[in-house]
Amino acid sequence: MSIARLQKQKLAWLSVVALSVAMVVVGFGCGGGSTPPMVTTGTGSVVVTLSDPPSCAAPSGAAKIPDGSFSNVWITIRSIQAHISATADDNSPGWQELAPQLNSAPAQVDLLHLPAQGQCLLEHLGSASLPAGDYQQIRLILLANASPSGSAPANNACASLGSVFNCVVDGAGTHTLNLSSEANTGLKIPPGQVMGGPIHVAEGQSVDLNIDFNTCASILKEGNGEFRLKPTLTAGVVSANMTGISGQIVDSVTSQPVAGAMVTLQFADQSGTDRIAMQELTDSTGHFGFCPLPVGAVFDVVADAITSSGTAYNATVIFNVTGGSNLGPVPLVAETPAVAGASTGPGTIQGTITAINGTTGASIDATVSALQTAMVSGVNRAFTVPLFSGSNAAVVVNSSSSCPVGSPMGAFCAGYSLIVPASNPNVGTFSAGKVTFVAPAVGPILYAVEADAINPASSATICSPPSHTTNQDMNGQPLAVVAGATSNAARIDFNGCS
Repeated sequence: MSIARLQKQKLAWLSVVALSVAMVVVGFGCGGGSTPPMVTTGTGSVVVTLSDPPSCAAPSGAAKIPDGSFSNVWITIRSIQAHISATADDNSPGWQELAPQLNSAPAQVDLLHLPAQGQCLLEHLGSASLPAGDYQQIRLILLANASPSGSAPANNACASLGSVFNCVVDGAGTHTLNLSSEANTGLKIPPGQVMGGPIHVAEGQSVDLNIDFNTCASILKEGNGEFRLKPTLTAGVVSANMTGISGQIVDSVTSQPVAGAMVTLQFADQSGTDRIAMQELTDSTGHFGFCPLPVGAVFDVVADAITSSGTAYNATVIFNVTGGSNLGPVPLVAETPAVAGASTGPGTIQGTITAINGTTGASIDATVSALQTAMVSGVNRAFTVPLFSGSNAAVVVNSSSSCPVGSPMGAFCAGYSLIVPASNPNVGTFSAGKVTFVAPAVGPILYAVEADAINPASSATICSPPSHTTNQDMNGQPLAVVAGATSNAARIDFNGCS
């Protein structure tokens, strides 16, 4: 793929500006937050688009689909709505259709393939006029996998499965993409994924609203081999000129391009920890690019890679990158052995997650992340490390799981495995159009592991608290990673899970 095509067609995204995004199969989500709505008169308009960077798609032209990759991920969207009130519930009046065209003609979209001349966008979903104001809730409704009571897509890519309208295609064939039951509450963006404020629709003005699926983080393969959608959604007002962030990942010594490197855009949540908002793989020439991006957005770019021979690269993080920036060559530092003949491969962090409600085991989904820290402007900043292929970071904790010795009595348990760079990060800061790098720190390779508990039925938060972080190993020592070795993290226990 050419650089121009990468920057115009393969790139996709959106960032977060809405205070709440819900996705429901039937019924509608209720609101959250406390920002008072802006009350105005007159009308404005909204143009709604969909985007996604295909970071788990099979390589273009591949004769065989690699394990863990998909050739297609199809979803069918039948409605997108917004509400000016953060406290509106399922039955509140005032929900506004943002793309009424979908009611009579649901859009079936392949999340992994941009259309011809698609530039940054997978699909233009529609547009509408609506009362001016600050819209604080958005809900995206999919067509259920059942005989529809209303309209269905004219050409159903999942038709071989019967009355199925959401499906994935991998090397083994076409599979139903199961949808959780979310009739009452819907799926909302967690607090760490919220940036900015409500969607501001001004009188007489038009707003470009983009909705993004992080597809690769939204598909969970369950123990029975079936696939379930656990959506990671973001939304935001984007720049009409598709301003993005681009660059080329290269080896720090040879300056040769690194193909297949994982590049992420991240921003800090309320705790100050950088979270992944968008991710994509570099092309055969090492190039990457992200668009469309929210107006005025500033991101941290984090990348790492592992070669086909097993050599891993440090995570490289560049802080404070503004939209519209071309970073040029971004160097990744290959890991070097501590002693001659030692491994240059990645390290592995393994651990166990338990869930309990009182004295009874609880079923949860858990998303596990690996965190490192980097110094910027005299302050330590935590960021999320892109995981290497083979990691098991989406964990299903249920009654069929076995528990290791020492687990809470009656708890349900599951294990995770994170494959990560066994090196400290290469740190850069973006300023005045240039990146200034600081050499990776010497000393132990320290990590923290964070787990977030989600209700399998609704993808709402569950357990109290719903998130736990540990920076210790099983012996109570700092969690250090060594190349070619496995580090066992302290057990993470979720309590009060309903």
